[in-house]
Amino acid sequence: MTTPALDAHVRLDSHPTHSSAVTASLTGAQAHIAHLALEADGWTPVGENILVLARIDSEEPYWAQQAASALNVAGITTEITPGLREAIDEEWTWANYPMPWCTRSEIREVSAEAQKIHDDIRHGHLLIHAHAQDGHTTVAVGTYLSGGKSVYLHGENHLRQIADTFDSPAQALVAFEKMHGDTMRPGPARMTDTERAAAKAQTQLGAPAVEPEPPSPGPETVPVYAGDVSDHDALLDTFLDAHSDWSKWRTWSDETTHAIHEDQTLRIELIHESPADDTAWTVAAYETPVSDRMWALTATGATPAPVLQELLDDLADGEWDTAVGTPVDEKTVTTATQPLTDAGWNHTVDGRWIRWTTPAGDAGVQFDAFAAQHHPEQALATWTVWAGPNPDRPTWTLHASPHTPSSLLANLSENLAHGTGTHQAQAIGHERRANLAASPPTIPAPKAGPAVSRTR
Repeated sequence: MTTPALDAHVRLDSHPTHSSAVTASLTGAQAHIAHLALEADGWTPVGENILVLARIDSEEPYWAQQAASALNVAGITTEITPGLREAIDEEWTWANYPMPWCTRSEIREVSAEAQKIHDDIRHGHLLIHAHAQDGHTTVAVGTYLSGGKSVYLHGENHLRQIADTFDSPAQALVAFEKMHGDTMRPGPARMTDTERAAAKAQTQLGAPAVEPEPPSPGPETVPVYAGDVSDHDALLDTFLDAHSDWSKWRTWSDETTHAIHEDQTLRIELIHESPADDTAWTVAAYETPVSDRMWALTATGATPAPVLQELLDDLADGEWDTAVGTPVDEKTVTTATQPLTDAGWNHTVDGRWIRWTTPAGDAGVQFDAFAAQHHPEQALATWTVWAGPNPDRPTWTLHASPHTPSSLLANLSENLAHGTGTHQAQAIGHERRANLAASPPTIPAPKAGPAVSRTR
């Protein structure tokens, strides 16, 4: 029996800015039926009767073809543009795929499982407790909120897979800490470039229209943790000019500058032109010039200048209360964070992590009790200071090892709680989305001729 045709038309086209994503433009009195079908199949609405399919495995053209077939069976007319048809017919494979024995369909099955994991995380079905670096890839541990199954994830993007399962979050975390305690960090890892591109494609269809920019507003006063980054190189140069007991050393590659105190027990390293989320500053203290490191502190490239200025001022004072070999106790933690408590920052305890966050949730300090008590000799990031949209996607971070002086941390907390900086607001222009007008309902025939083969 033939399915009656519906008053709905779907035009599938290549995304205007993403290399493999696909757009769907819907028209007709019954377009809502096609809308529901596509949304249930993983397409994301981005406008009135416009949806986008953006994946992490570059398989959008294939799945767009599958969607078109399913819609046709349901009586919905579909149109595939010539550009998208070319992408569908194109044959390609991943370069240096780690499982070369897999057929093309098997590779697609692996990618589909990775996509499901990605979608479960994105939609909040899979809660990631922690992540870690394992060689050249990322591993993570999380729990499905429906059913309670905990999983150990290995890999990134289209190669991420469930490597192990556990009956409870506690069991999973214990096993994860045992394997990756030295690089373990709370929450999910930062988005990969592939994930970021997919997320952008799901919210933006075209480039902003070119319009004259309005005059830039003047700088505004903001909390110190939201201040501008400014010039880190100039900041270090100014510090060295003002303190003759510090000497400047440049590495042979000119990529890094070292500043060393005259007693050679306190050292600063600055990596020039470091990415915003990579470590740019490292401060290390030693009991003697030839002893092991007592404590260390790092800051990423986007750390605001006022935060670093306060840190450098404290380093210049040089009065420390370091006690290597003694455990980090409650008194130490209280001393280091008292300014935050006095300023009304929210205080929470979540297992091994003790956190202080601003009422607005745009900055915070985290103390890892497990690292402080069980691995102090490894100088793990016991203290984490962050600011940005949320702790999982920070604008900048600062890490400190267990025996970082509590007086230095207290001064840092005081600055975070009460210090101010300046921020140069950017002028906001107007955006214009690409026009995805629907064409008359026609179904072009598949393109004839041999398919092109390429690698990704």
